[in-house]
Amino acid sequence: MAKAELENQTTLTEFLLLGFGNFGDQQLFLFLLFLMIYIVTMVGNIFIIVLVAADHHLHTPMYFFLGNLSCLDTCYSSNILPLMLANFFNGGQRAISVTGCMIQYYFFGFLAASECYLLAAMSYDRYVAICKPLLYTALMNGRVCLQLVACSWISGSLAINITIYLMHQLRFCGPREINHLFCDFNPILKLSCSDTHTIELLTTFLAAVCSLPPFLLTLASYVCIIATIVKIPSISGRKKAFSTCSSHLIVVSIFYGTIMIVYMLPKTEALRDLNKVFSLFYTVLTPLFNPLIYSLRNREVKEAFRKAVAKFCAFERTQGCN
Repeated sequence: MAKAELENQTTLTEFLLLGFGNFGDQQLFLFLLFLMIYIVTMVGNIFIIVLVAADHHLHTPMYFFLGNLSCLDTCYSSNILPLMLANFFNGGQRAISVTGCMIQYYFFGFLAASECYLLAAMSYDRYVAICKPLLYTALMNGRVCLQLVACSWISGSLAINITIYLMHQLRFCGPREINHLFCDFNPILKLSCSDTHTIELLTTFLAAVCSLPPFLLTLASYVCIIATIVKIPSISGRKKAFSTCSSHLIVVSIFYGTIMIVYMLPKTEALRDLNKVFSLFYTVLTPLFNPLIYSLRNREVKEAFRKAVAKFCAFERTQGCN
């Protein structure tokens, strides 16, 4: 009887992404706000990529990882924000095909997992630089850096490939409203009329495998870094050592802090809107903050920017004379 009833149900081909649908008259303000965030995010991250590639003084492991992080954040924002912006023209909600929703979730999961591993690689780089400075050149050579970055991107795709394969086996019979800003795992599963127990258990295990090891590596690296900095006798030496990793520590704290809040909060209706707000931090604001934090707090980046502006001004003067 249950099987016959399941067969008679209509399989959905699209979802309705509600987003900020309950904000009514503020849709235009939200559109302009998120458009500005998207533009600043793209400009800031592309600026970091170009600066790292163009200035030979930034051809070091630290800035090689930073360039990859900016590339990742550019993709991250482009996966989430354009659809959110489009939603504001449809009363805050927009139809998205089941396939399109799966694609968005695939890239979200892939990029989020890759960022966990990339941040761990960056923390290991800072650990070697501060705790084992005499071995830094040998331990963080070009080959090792390429391997760490490649492993970060590849590791990010492994778990999400399994999850997406299992999600494609699910049937969706209604309702079709996803009460979230983008296609995330739990909101999608709530709409399935299939048994989701197995995929929930497996995905929880895969999420732990993908996020826990890089998080523990990052945590262990900073415990060792802080212990080493505390032992430095001079105050100026401690400040100089801490300044080399302070930007990365801020980025790590924002990224992991907001993810933990979102995924550890109880999944209740009362906290649903709060989950939306906190999910903005790691999907929208983290890619925005990363280039700003590294630009404003990093002396070498500011110096490279100053030289780039000076070269551009000199070029403009030369063109004006001609």
